[in-house]
Amino acid sequence: MSLKNPMSFLSKIWNPEHYHGANKRGTFFEGWYYKNVSYNGESIVSIIPGIFRSKDKSKEHAFIQFIDGKSNQTTYYRFDIKEFRASDKPFEIQIGECVFNNREIFIDIRREDSLTYGHIKLGDLAPWPITTFSPGAMGWYGFVPTMECNHGVLSMSHKIEGKLLVNDKVYILARGKGYIEKDWGKSFPSAYVWMQSNHFTHKGTSLMASVARIPWVIGSFKGLLMGLMINDKLFKFATYTGAKLSHLEINDEVVDFRVYDRKYILNVKVKRVAGGLLKAPYEKQMLERVTESLNSEIELELYKFKGLRNSELIYSDIAQYSGLEVTGDTNYLIVPKDY
Repeated sequence: MSLKNPMSFLSKIWNPEHYHGANKRGTFFEGWYYKNVSYNGESIVSIIPGIFRSKDKSKEHAFIQFIDGKSNQTTYYRFDIKEFRASDKPFEIQIGECVFNNREIFIDIRREDSLTYGHIKLGDLAPWPITTFSPGAMGWYGFVPTMECNHGVLSMSHKIEGKLLVNDKVYILARGKGYIEKDWGKSFPSAYVWMQSNHFTHKGTSLMASVARIPWVIGSFKGLLMGLMINDKLFKFATYTGAKLSHLEINDEVVDFRVYDRKYILNVKVKRVAGGLLKAPYEKQMLERVTESLNSEIELELYKFKGLRNSELIYSDIAQYSGLEVTGDTNYLIVPKDY
């Protein structure tokens, strides 16, 4: 990443929701991820607006893609890059006639063979806390200007209300829940696991967790980024907090991991189900390489740490309508049980 505009870079650090690509040169992507689930789980749809920039002008474009959590059908709309507009005060992005901000989503896409239209109102957001020395979900890594991929969690959970038509499919998002995150940088990680849900039995619980291969100055490392919100308390398990991954198993049926720090242990098991194929930035272009399911099930247990073999269970729960992505050569990420 170029540092020709250091003040512009610094001004974005404490505002992860803002557009970071205004002064970028070469390959760059940025995408905002809005997940929406109705109260009864009958309508599940994620909406991903974004932009891809490249030295090859034929590959540059803005986009909005949708994934249906029930059918796994995906829809990708490509826009001329000139149709992308971003504002910081207040935060808002526009792609064509579509608008995305922290209050609402408005969709109006009219093509010769399709119509996608809708309006979703967003309730009060619950973002990952931002402090002077930890500007969001990435902690102090948010100050590193050469990260391959940056991540922000804009809302762990919020209320939604609205309707959406995607081609012939109608989504009634009455009394639902939403989640918002985003990524920006040069490329998605070559290997990662990501999961998310705020549809636990206990209504005040939300989980976002990822393990990824992170390129560094020399070689790479396993990067952990996990947040478990129970009511208003956020339990953080991340590389920058000193958390360690003691187990990670990935097979065709489940993703199963254990992570711990000086105070807590978190066990998570996710049942894998079929998903839809999304486009994501790889090899300096947008490729159909990410398979995402939105109807997985998560089981979790949180323990008070008293040693790996002697700890106190303080919380357990099960979630429905969970997002799950398992991408790339995940052998790098796997940690055997006897680790």
